[in-house]
Amino acid sequence: MLRITLAAICLAAFPAAGGMPSGDISPEAVDAFVADYREATGLPGVTVAITKGTEVVHAAGYGETASGVPVTADTPMAVASVSKSFTSLAVMQLVERGTIDLDRPVRGYLPEFQMADSRAAKITVRQLLDQTSGMADSVFHEKSLPQPDSLEGAVRRLREATLAAEPGTTFSYHNTNYQVAARLVEVVSGEPFGGYLKSHVFAPLGMRHSNTINTERDLPDTARGHLYLLSRPVALPEPPGFGNGSGGVISTANDMARWLIAQNNGILSAASVKEMRTPSKQSDGYALGWSIGKTEHGTPVVRHGGDLFTSTAEQLLMPESGYGVAVMANTGMAFDDSGALMDALVAMIEGETPTIPSSPFLITDILFALLTLATIGLAVRGVARSRRWAARRTGWRRWWSLLHLAPLALCAMAAPVFRVLARGSDIMWIQVVYLYPTFMIWLVTAAVAGTTLVAARLIPWGGTGRPAR
Repeated sequence: MLRITLAAICLAAFPAAGGMPSGDISPEAVDAFVADYREATGLPGVTVAITKGTEVVHAAGYGETASGVPVTADTPMAVASVSKSFTSLAVMQLVERGTIDLDRPVRGYLPEFQMADSRAAKITVRQLLDQTSGMADSVFHEKSLPQPDSLEGAVRRLREATLAAEPGTTFSYHNTNYQVAARLVEVVSGEPFGGYLKSHVFAPLGMRHSNTINTERDLPDTARGHLYLLSRPVALPEPPGFGNGSGGVISTANDMARWLIAQNNGILSAASVKEMRTPSKQSDGYALGWSIGKTEHGTPVVRHGGDLFTSTAEQLLMPESGYGVAVMANTGMAFDDSGALMDALVAMIEGETPTIPSSPFLITDILFALLTLATIGLAVRGVARSRRWAARRTGWRRWWSLLHLAPLALCAMAAPVFRVLARGSDIMWIQVVYLYPTFMIWLVTAAVAGTTLVAARLIPWGGTGRPAR
């Protein structure tokens, strides 16, 4: 607690907006690039924070929220899975206090953590944080199962779940790991997880506009997002989902600037920071709430991204230079605007002139819009001719029309097909719509059109070639 308090005192000397430029990247250059990016892509709203050491280089908001309110450096937005770094920090604080041991089984601290798999008794706290617990989307469909409304409920619903692998042997990115870790913080600390973060992280660091939420129903209006349709942003509600511990933090550019600075300024002991940034051999470069990697120039970075279906976020640290960058965009994971902007800002820090990536979405959207119109037109034509069609076909040849039900079958199987293509990642049907909106609009249209056509051709005629009486 003392270390965080000292960090907060240092941060108070550096306001979270309008800080002096570092000399390597200027606020003016950032503003100009973000303006160009928004004009080229239609990105409705985004916030950016850039720090260096204990200095805020720039913190700003651009554009509008889904409700049309201007985005500023104090606009709360969703950071999605960037939240895992906050949960990991909370656990590490308890490790430093001696109340948690990373390499002890979770069940020793959290007896309610029960699974229908005897191997779960061996899962350690570390394995939750580096995602090698053996839990995985492929065997526990955490998104498509009924959603809990509390961390206690998130742990309770694991009682019928099994493991996909022996604990400690395989990396599998799975949100439930961090929901269990957040519940662990609640039980060990004796405080609700949101209250713990407020008292021990947000308040000491001066993150006045940050908090954590349970479900999409708790999202503030400022944190609601968009999909692109025909390159135009369309504000839509976030699909149902539980995210506390794994993706529930709401924050601002100013607050994230304070968070980034604190990573280099005594938020934990040097030994704990090293622990958080050291992946195991089994964790595929994923440490404790942070991923370890390099830029295109080979600069070591520590980062974590976050995706909701209507918004995205990124955070990145460059330990050698002391830079930190955070981006929060109010468009969904299918478009990755925060990732593209993060890459551009890192390129600027490294002395490159970034370019705005071209997007294939407009061409794809136009293609599926045309297919949708053509499908409607063909269906209207087919229904209008259905009586003549049925009169000309007798016997088994008429039942070939059932092939028009193929889009309906594919529509119903969209989520299972996605799981196969995504190697077991779980998803709800409505979430597939958010990932591939124009394709799914066409597919649903084709399903309705095909079903209507089959009904028009077969149902009224009773299988005899003559109208039913």
